[in-house]
Amino acid sequence: MATTELTLDCSDIDQYLGKPIESSPVREVLGNNDIRRWAQAMHYPNLLHYDPKYAAESRWGKLVAPQSLPIIIDDGHGSAPGCVGKIPNSHLLFGGDEWWFYPVQVYGGDTLSNERIPFDYVVKQTGFAGPTCFQRGDNFYRNQHGQLIAKQRSTAIRYLAHAGAQNTNMDDAEETEWTDAEIAELETRKFEWIQMMHDLGHGKRYWDDVNAGDQLPPRVFGPHTVASFATEWRSYLFSVWGTLDRREINLEDFGFSPEMAGHENDPVMERINPELTDGAYYGASRGHLFPRWARTIGMPRAYGYGASMGAWITDYFAGWAGEWGMVVHSAANYRGPALSGDITVMTGTVLGKTIDEEGRHIVQVDCRMANQKGGVQATAKAEIQLPKR
Repeated sequence: MATTELTLDCSDIDQYLGKPIESSPVREVLGNNDIRRWAQAMHYPNLLHYDPKYAAESRWGKLVAPQSLPIIIDDGHGSAPGCVGKIPNSHLLFGGDEWWFYPVQVYGGDTLSNERIPFDYVVKQTGFAGPTCFQRGDNFYRNQHGQLIAKQRSTAIRYLAHAGAQNTNMDDAEETEWTDAEIAELETRKFEWIQMMHDLGHGKRYWDDVNAGDQLPPRVFGPHTVASFATEWRSYLFSVWGTLDRREINLEDFGFSPEMAGHENDPVMERINPELTDGAYYGASRGHLFPRWARTIGMPRAYGYGASMGAWITDYFAGWAGEWGMVVHSAANYRGPALSGDITVMTGTVLGKTIDEEGRHIVQVDCRMANQKGGVQATAKAEIQLPKR
């Protein structure tokens, strides 16, 4: 049967829209090593986030978390409010994220929480899986003082399981082979962006000196591997046994096919046999690390996490802005996966600058994220606040 003839039953979603859903609170305070682990897993070597001596000399006076960090506390990478309601026999991919950031820093010793509210959904026909539900939900991340750190509007893509599997592009099943010389060249290219952060140091990137058409330095990382994806996975606190007071959850209640549901995030099974609750090995997340299960949901081989792609974008903008700048808003669309064996090349352009209604000096920028073949992984636009001379 052609995918255009399929139907997708989304009627169960309506009852959840606009109503807060249950969260899974973090049991302990955030540690400096949680911050360091996140920065390392996201390939973000900004000294502010892992080196205590450098951080002590900064405007913050101590180690501070990246703006991208709050998502680590959520039990679904931020997608939970975009995955409510049962869609029978369905799978899920991440479609994009919109972020609003507020001038509240996160430090070791803070306790973070997340309020989650489903927002809306729409069903469209796609070449990938026929009828596809684009479902959005909001996450409100706060600290122990109730201060709003960030708001995330996450888009989940939900589609029929067999429709995605039958459209897996097996022509892309083999990883790119990189020679030693090519790897060495990549390391040189990677360091150019790191050197940019070193050169700026604790200094200020002034709004006055930035102009439309300016190019942001390229950021290169990879090649991605199952090992690097596993490192990313373990930096999300929910992936570690016992870190959350987990809500009662059964992924089959959302319509996940039995082989992709399992006991991921199941608080009862975590006390009985936590191996079975680990999404790295079983359940909905194992497609990221195992090609067999990746192909079940429409990916040709192991692939990275959508939430990590969003963090790469936030970090790209924040690293360029420096410690005196701040990403205030971004909107990203995830267009294709970061597959094992591929690299990621991030480029950006200054689109313009303005003074907003709050008197902040804002620079508008875009970002394109692509692999070594030019295949687009994500696109984004953002507003960045910079200091004025």
